[in-house]
Amino acid sequence: MDISAEAVTKADWPARADEAQRSLKKHFYNEKTGIMNQWFPREYFRPDDNFYYWWHAHVLDVLVDAYERTHDPELALQIREYSRSLRAYNGGTFLHNYYDDMEWTALALLRAFQATGEEEYKTAVLELWTDIQTAWNDHFGGGMSWKKDQLDYKNTPANAPAAILAARLYSLLRNPEDLEWAVRIFEWNQAHLVDPGSGLVWDGINRLGDGRVDYDWAFTYCQGVFLGAGVELYRVTREQKYADAALRTAGACINRLCDPDTLLLPDEGIDDTGLFKGILIRYFAQLEKQFPGAIPVREVILANADALWNKGLDHRSVLCGPSWELKPILPVQLSVQLSGLMLLEGAAVMQRRSTSSELE
Repeated sequence: MDISAEAVTKADWPARADEAQRSLKKHFYNEKTGIMNQWFPREYFRPDDNFYYWWHAHVLDVLVDAYERTHDPELALQIREYSRSLRAYNGGTFLHNYYDDMEWTALALLRAFQATGEEEYKTAVLELWTDIQTAWNDHFGGGMSWKKDQLDYKNTPANAPAAILAARLYSLLRNPEDLEWAVRIFEWNQAHLVDPGSGLVWDGINRLGDGRVDYDWAFTYCQGVFLGAGVELYRVTREQKYADAALRTAGACINRLCDPDTLLLPDEGIDDTGLFKGILIRYFAQLEKQFPGAIPVREVILANADALWNKGLDHRSVLCGPSWELKPILPVQLSVQLSGLMLLEGAAVMQRRSTSSELE
């Protein structure tokens, strides 16, 4: 290992993640609504802006990241208050028109339940899961619809997270129907939206009502959730085909989407796409946990985290932009900030596992 690589490995990533967690709360939290503003400064918000419900599921996710890392009881309180505020802001329910939004909320609440043991999260997850199952229909031979008012549009963002959720519920509750759901959803996603030649994952089919696959939409997000589903199914079944699918997609993702010299992930812009890289990092970390060293995802996570910390952060505010090697320009969106925070939490996970291995 060269000196620079050693410096990246030995950096205090948990402390850096803590700084980013504090920045998120300082710059985005709205005491009146109890949830995060979608812009900083908040003056950039317009009355006709969309309410991006699914971004707030990822706020819950990063709060759980911090709680799992620190076991700070104050964070458990923040998770509870945020989840209740999100439900209130969404009209007193976690249910939504977009199936993928509900899936993300269910995944975050399931992690909150497993981290804290608080039953209200489990109750909410099961309510969401019952509604999410209505996404499955016979258009294109099955698969989960993206949203309730466009049932003939199927995409990876609605299918792979649902497979992850079903597999995790099976692991927790041992209901055979949940495993059947996970397998069925994963297999549909693999058959229809994964390049059989490379393992690269496409976004969706029939978005415009023409039956076409969006072959040119190869987002980091889709790679992350599909390989994440493969990891979860391998964990609960130990069937090698799921491991092979996850590792193949991870390799294709690195080869296609990472800079070959620096391993940096691309700038995918703002709005929803601002969250995509952070989601990939989350599931890269899960892949590394299950198959340490099999694919150089640890190197990808640490290379991107180092670039963000040393080039892409405004250290006065600890805000970041959609490029992890360029300083942010105001305004900063919540989605983009969450992606950077997920990256720093991912680096903290890599460091913790490395330290644990050295002590064994």
